Amino acid sequence: MNFKLLVLAVILLPLSCTEKYTPKPRGFFRISFPEKIYHPLDNRFPYQFEIPQYSQVTSDTQNPDQPWWINIEVPGNKAEVHISYYNLNKQKKAARELLAAFMEESRDLAYKHSIKANAIEEQIFVNPGQEVFGTVYRIEGNAASPVQFFLTDSTHHFLRGALYIRATPDIDSLKPVIDFLERDVIRLIETTKWK
Repeated sequence: MNFKLLVLAVILLPLSCTEKYTPKPRGFFRISFPEKIYHPLDNRFPYQFEIPQYSQVTSDTQNPDQPWWINIEVPGNKAEVHISYYNLNKQKKAARELLAAFMEESRDLAYKHSIKANAIEEQIFVNPGQEVFGTVYRIEGNAASPVQFFLTDSTHHFLRGALYIRATPDIDSLKPVIDFLERDVIRLIETTKWK
């Protein structure tokens, strides 16, 4: 009985392989981006900057005791910029001491991504006309946050931001989205003013 099944399988096997297999090339989804139109952030905050029209501002629900902490969400790209803000004069420690601690914490948070990052580039930002100074961290590679920054006037205000994309970090497929959103973060930084 087993011999008959083996002969039948040997006869049918070549007949079943008549169609040739052609491997499909690897591809990525096409991503279309909206036009870049900016508008100012709502006036109720102690800071001001421009955000893209295709974004929306939400409160940071994980820190309800911090009224000036917000998320700038870009739902079309599953991305958000987390913004945290401190008034240096309304804290228990001296402003100079707090500023140093916040700057070091910002640097530490950026460099926590060095495990997955290929490189971390620091760029100093200076806008003396608006009294805005800070550092921008560009994190290359498969890190969860490709851009982070902090801004301050050195005496009253400290603002920190981090761009996150809610997808598995894969630099090959996310690079166009990161490049598109990085320009929005740079616009936010360049248009920052204090109230």
